[in-house]
Amino acid sequence: MSDLEDEDDETCWNDLESFRVTLITVIDPSRITPYLRQCRVINHDDEEQILNDPSLVLRKRKTGLLLDILQRTGKKGFVAFLESLELYYPHLYKKITGNNPTRVFSMIIDTAGESSLMELLMSEVSKLQGAIREERQKVQELNMALCTKEDTIKEMRVRDSVLRNYQERTHKMKEERDALSRELKLCRDENYELAMNYAKQSEEKNTVLMKNRDLQLEIDCLRHSLIKAEDDCDLERKHTLKLKHAIEQRPSHEAVWEIQREKDLLLAKNKELESTLQVTKKGSSEKDGVSFQALEAEWRRVLKEQQELVNTICDLRQMLQRTEDGRDKLVGEKELLELRCTSLQNDNQIYQDRIKAILKQLEEVAAERDQALLTQERCHKQYSQSLRDKDSYRKQIRELGERCDELQLQLFQKEGQLLSAEAKLKRLCLDPSTLTSDLEENSSRSSQELTPHENPDEDGKASSKAKEHSSIQDPQFGVLENNHLLPTSQEGDLSEKGRRRMKDSFEHYRRKRALRRAQKSRYHEVDWEHSSGSDNTDTEGS
Repeated sequence: MSDLEDEDDETCWNDLESFRVTLITVIDPSRITPYLRQCRVINHDDEEQILNDPSLVLRKRKTGLLLDILQRTGKKGFVAFLESLELYYPHLYKKITGNNPTRVFSMIIDTAGESSLMELLMSEVSKLQGAIREERQKVQELNMALCTKEDTIKEMRVRDSVLRNYQERTHKMKEERDALSRELKLCRDENYELAMNYAKQSEEKNTVLMKNRDLQLEIDCLRHSLIKAEDDCDLERKHTLKLKHAIEQRPSHEAVWEIQREKDLLLAKNKELESTLQVTKKGSSEKDGVSFQALEAEWRRVLKEQQELVNTICDLRQMLQRTEDGRDKLVGEKELLELRCTSLQNDNQIYQDRIKAILKQLEEVAAERDQALLTQERCHKQYSQSLRDKDSYRKQIRELGERCDELQLQLFQKEGQLLSAEAKLKRLCLDPSTLTSDLEENSSRSSQELTPHENPDEDGKASSKAKEHSSIQDPQFGVLENNHLLPTSQEGDLSEKGRRRMKDSFEHYRRKRALRRAQKSRYHEVDWEHSSGSDNTDTEGS
């Protein structure tokens, strides 16, 4: 021990650190804390924290906290701890120090004496008794407060379940609204693309129709040009025939030579007559002066008449030539008018054919328009019918959702009433003076059961179908509790066997109910994953 006292605080606790696992495993803090508190290395608050801290459930954690507190006290705590090991755990003391325990008490207690130790122990006992009484009163007050808090917690749990249900429904509706908005956006984009494609196809159709019309006009122009060329060709052919006929009717060279010869003969006869006339004129100028003058006058008269006849013939020939020219001109104009009339008739036929084609196209367009209007009307009817069906389905879904919420709320209320009735039954059945520890254990377990480790809404939904069976089993359990727990003045206190049987039946019922709730929650989760989420669209149709 003298060697250990020479070592500093840090070295002592560092050497003890290698045995920490063994110490935590073996040592019970409730055995050595009174001795350590007597040695003044820990106080009452430290002892209360080690033994009664609700966060320290395991004994190993309590022992670890005790070692940490002693390590803060330094060498004094190290010595007191070794002495407590020597008194209560001699095998650990020998394993750590290598020395056999001598059962020697601490020097701190020896210096004070046995009388002071006795007084200290008596004062501590009285303090502990007073603390026990206060703790019992506090436990009773806390039990009453716990009952009220449990009722409040049940009510708040029911409200929280309803609120969670509404929150989940709101979340589902928001998700469905987002999904529908995305689908609407996709439909709008698709509709826009279809409209763009339709516009492009309409433009292409219009361009093709324009090209077709241009080609049709070109064909008509070419046809008209062809007809005009044919008419010109016919006119030229007629002129050619006329010229050929005129050439054929022209007099031959022999006739011209004959006429020229007759002309020459006539001129020669005329000259002979003139010469004879002059001779006779000279010979008989004297004799026949008077007759010559008469003959000359007669000749002049005949010559004048002949000249007049020649002039008349020339005029008649000129008039005949002019008449023939006018006739030819009128014949040409007639032929031109006939050609123009023929071209106009052809143009009229072309325009009539074009008008017929346009009317046929208009009839086809009107038929397509009527078909499109009928299709649009059918689509509108189908769309309106689908909207009416959707509204009716949404109304049914909303009514079913409201009915489900009402049933679920009634279920939660019935469950809260059942739990409150069970709590009241327990308070009426149990004796607070003898079964305080059992009440604390059952209340702590029931509070742990009712603590929402998972979603309380899921627990409520999971127990929706199991409640029918539990409602049948609850009266049986109540009868079982009444049979095993109701104390009478004749029977006295409950025996250990009856309490154990009651506890076992309650544990069996609690495990059976928890197992049923877990199975229903798993089944609900599977249905939840495969559900379409369409039961929360009741606000959209309104």
